[in-house]
Amino acid sequence: MDSLKFSTVLLSLLSLAIITQAQDPTFLSYYCPNTTTFTRDSTYQANLNLLLSSLSSNATRNNINGFYNVSAGQDPDAVYGMFLCRGDVSNSVCRNCVNFAAKDVLERCPIEKVAMIWFDECELRYSNRNIFSTVDQDITIFMMSPNNVTVQPDRFNQLVETTINDIAARAESAPSGAKKFAVQQVNYTGIQKLYTLVQCTPDLSTPDCSRCLQGAISKLGNCCNRKQGGRVLFASCNFRYELYEFYNATAAAEAAPPPPPVALSPPPTSGPETRKGKVDNALFNCLVVI
Repeated sequence: MDSLKFSTVLLSLLSLAIITQAQDPTFLSYYCPNTTTFTRDSTYQANLNLLLSSLSSNATRNNINGFYNVSAGQDPDAVYGMFLCRGDVSNSVCRNCVNFAAKDVLERCPIEKVAMIWFDECELRYSNRNIFSTVDQDITIFMMSPNNVTVQPDRFNQLVETTINDIAARAESAPSGAKKFAVQQVNYTGIQKLYTLVQCTPDLSTPDCSRCLQGAISKLGNCCNRKQGGRVLFASCNFRYELYEFYNATAAAEAAPPPPPVALSPPPTSGPETRKGKVDNALFNCLVVI
């Protein structure tokens, strides 16, 4: 009987572990240059911890439209950060992804002042310089399917570019503060459809979102020529296409504009900061630093 109870408890724990693991967001890539670092227990680290805590707590709100930016502390130890959830994910998925990202980024980038991490469901970044309402195309992540299309590949390339350009125009023209996000499916063959998605951070102006997306689209040839699927990730915008439906089209409705950036009160100051280097960069398929 005791053995049966033990087996039942063990199976329950294993089931719970599997469920928990299945809820983790899908990791894509990260970037944290070792050119600017902080020392542990420094003022910058205290501000960073405060910022990440604020990002995580605000991810639980339902009126932020999947986007939030915040700063913590004063120069030269100020930290600026934001998160962006994919435009079609639910509030609970967004919250889970941001909470996970806020912890995971510190494991991957423990002493770097500048860091960014991408998941399929969200992205999170922070920096020691103001990154709000600014186009950032310095880091490019290419991701592509290993498989090529075999039916009219040149027509497929043209269809991908045309469709992404079409929805980019829709996303960038969204009202100020609204989701700059769009999806579309079009017929590729009689039995296959092409699914596309683009997104900018909502703090970008229409011209800046357009500039970011056009920069990403210009990478199509480098990234995804004749590939069945692909995406280009910038810090400020991204696009993706596939031959299968990878988004929830019914959840792409507009939401309320997010609140303006918030400045957090700095924590108590600590000792002086020194710098030391560490290389901790990751590549996912292809990472390009401009």
